[in-house]
This record gives sequence, C-alpha cells and structure tokens, in this order.
Amino acid sequence: MEGERTGARGHDITDGTEVKSCTKVDQADKCKICDKRVMRTEEECPRCGSDNIDRKDDSKWLFSIRTEEELTQLNSKIDRIFVLISDYPNFRNGDFSSIRFEGFEIYPQNPRMSIFNHLLTDYYYNNYRPKADANQKTSPMNFHPYKIQFYQCNPIKVFSCDIDAIDTDNPSISINKYIEPSIDRTDLPSEDMPIEILNKKEFLSFCDNAPFSEVVLPLLCDNQITKDELLKKIRCSKKEDWHNILPYINEEGRVYLDLREIVVAPQKVIYRRT
Repeated sequence: MEGERTGARGHDITDGTEVKSCTKVDQADKCKICDKRVMRTEEECPRCGSDNIDRKDDSKWLFSIRTEEELTQLNSKIDRIFVLISDYPNFRNGDFSSIRFEGFEIYPQNPRMSIFNHLLTDYYYNNYRPKADANQKTSPMNFHPYKIQFYQCNPIKVFSCDIDAIDTDNPSISINKYIEPSIDRTDLPSEDMPIEILNKKEFLSFCDNAPFSEVVLPLLCDNQITKDELLKKIRCSKKEDWHNILPYINEEGRVYLDLREIVVAPQKVIYRRT
C-alpha cells in the first residue's frame, strides 16, 4: 500500500490487521519570508537567512475508500486497525532533540469504537461519493492524531517510546508502555482526552449535558463544586487554565461529546490503497 510521502503509510500484517503510520519527524518546513523549503534540522532559511520558519506539524493517517466493498472491508471484515505515529513531544517548545513513537489499536467491530465506523461511512457517502460521481478531485479521509475524533474512537495505546538526545552520540531510549500481543484488549482502557482539545462551547456543552454527578463530577479537580458554579467558572476561564478545572475526559464521558464535521484536505501526492 502506498501512502502520502509526508503523512501516512499503510499495509497489512499476517493476521489481517490494517496498519497505518504517520511521521511528523521528517516533515519539511517552510520559510515565512521567502517560501523556501527548510529542513527540520536547519535553524535558518538556506536562501534568505531568516529564522522565521513555519514548522509543520500536520501529518495524519489517511484512509482511502473508493468503493462500498472497501468500506465494508474496513468496517466489518478487518478485526484491528493499528495506527503508529512518530512525532516530537516537545514540538511547541521548538525542541527537536526528542522524538516519540506511539502505537494505538482500534477494533472496528467493537461497539466501543463505533465512532470509527461512523467517520469512515460519513466520509464515503458524504464526501468521496458525491465528488467521484461529479468527476471532481477526491482525497482520502484525514484521521488526525491526538485530535477530538481520534479520542472519540476510543483508541487503546499499546506502545509508547521516547528517544531523547537524538542529535548526540549518546541518545537514550525509554519504553513507557508496551502491551504484549497476547494480552486480552477487551477491558483495557482507551486514551483519556486532554480537555484543551475542546473549544469553550464544547466544554460548556459537555458539562451541561452529561450526567453531572455520575460523569462530570468524578473528573473535576474540585468535587465540591456545583454544576452552576462550574459553568460560570468555565465561562470566565482561559483555555490554559482548563486543566486545573477538568484535566481530561474519559471514555465514559466522551459519549456526551458531539462529533465535529470531518475535514478532508486535498492531497498533493496521489494516495492508493491496494
């Protein structure tokens, strides 16, 4: 299977698992002054010398579905989707000396992960099919790592590894998580979603509509606060302070989040699923 050069690649392994990989480590950046391509290891633009560089962090997993047969295969015939990502855990601080590898599993036939099926189905019938029928250019579905739709699919993290000081002669490797393949995934928890992923409207809607005592209150840092006090506090808060109110939303809570519209960006490189 051929994937986007700077984004996702995919293939099958022997048990029929669909594997997608996404690398943000080798993305090429761009000078904001002269639009010249800048490599990640370069601190200045090789053409104009500017240090005003647009550091790219937008690679994603791509799912291309061109027929109902391919949609059925992903939704009901493949037991497991394995998505792998390499990125910079300290990207926002401009630190490119540490990289991270993480692997997640999604089981399309498991009701816990039915949102994944919904995303694929919605993309095929409401995006790909209308464009294809109109002879317009089509693009695969973008599945963005660590975004709201990713967490709503309830992915299970099975591997996490940090490599520090990669630009030295003595890098260090730390395995933070590894779930043996033989371990039953049925009761393994999915990833908690950081609250900062939401916008304020979504945050307020969750706290207002989810069962307060059963779902919202156990997630709060202050479990003595009332619902009205909480909503008022959120309205007056800034996003950088939200983690002090409610750090994350777990799988039980994510049921009460609305789905965002799927955004499909055009691809510069043709993506083929074989």
